[in-house]
Amino acid sequence: MQRVQMADYVNGQIVREQSSGQRSKEDGLQTDRRLCRVFFLSFGLLCILQAALNVSLRLTLHSGQESRLDCNTTHAPGNKVPINCEQLKTGYKKMTGECNSLQERFNALTREKNLLEDRISQLNNMKREVEEERDRLKKRLKEEVPSGCVFGQRCPAGWREIDSRCYLLSNETRTWQGSREDCLSKGADLVIINSRQEQSNLYRLDGDVDLLFWIGLSDREGTGTFKWVDGSAVTPSFWQSGQPDRGGSNNIEDCVEMYHYNPVLASWNDASCGRRRRWLCESDACV
Repeated sequence: MQRVQMADYVNGQIVREQSSGQRSKEDGLQTDRRLCRVFFLSFGLLCILQAALNVSLRLTLHSGQESRLDCNTTHAPGNKVPINCEQLKTGYKKMTGECNSLQERFNALTREKNLLEDRISQLNNMKREVEEERDRLKKRLKEEVPSGCVFGQRCPAGWREIDSRCYLLSNETRTWQGSREDCLSKGADLVIINSRQEQSNLYRLDGDVDLLFWIGLSDREGTGTFKWVDGSAVTPSFWQSGQPDRGGSNNIEDCVEMYHYNPVLASWNDASCGRRRRWLCESDACV
């Protein structure tokens, strides 16, 4: 039994040694292959470096030959065209002068561009200021002109223009105070008569129709003196004969009406402010 075991051990040892030898041979072959590859790669790199060095040397030699050319050289190597250095210098100076001129022109154009940009900025500021002023004037005009004015028309729609003034005769009747409130709501006031001409024009406002309407004259404050709605004195006056009479002891007549039935220059009459009459509004022209 011990002999068999010893034989198996010896046989196993021999097999292991044979296997190890085979692996050593394979490793050696792989190493040789790697060395061959490295050798060939190194050789290729050396060839490339040699070619680059040759090219570099040729370029250096050519550059050196060109640098040795001067005004005494009549021909460049391999070139049959004569070299004239004076012409080259003259051409160089001319090109330099042209470059300087172009640079100066460029600088001048740049300055002009900056000036134009500044001018544009100033004009934009002026435009903005003009637009703001226009808006302010529009707002002011809207506040000052009578309501209902239409651009391009001298008087609001439905009003009558007489001697550059605008008049509106009502179609209904109210008290003197109610009549004035209606005129004020339209941006106007009860009419103020300042001349014989205006008196005549208003007297014939509706031709020969007998008109009876309130005007802007009263003594509602009880001062004993009739005044216009703007506080001015009555000059001139066109009272009917015997007027104003204040209505006597049993009546108070502090407001003034104009009656077409009486003569043109004597058509004013004082009446009770609570009576209902038509009325005449007056305003400035729109434009």
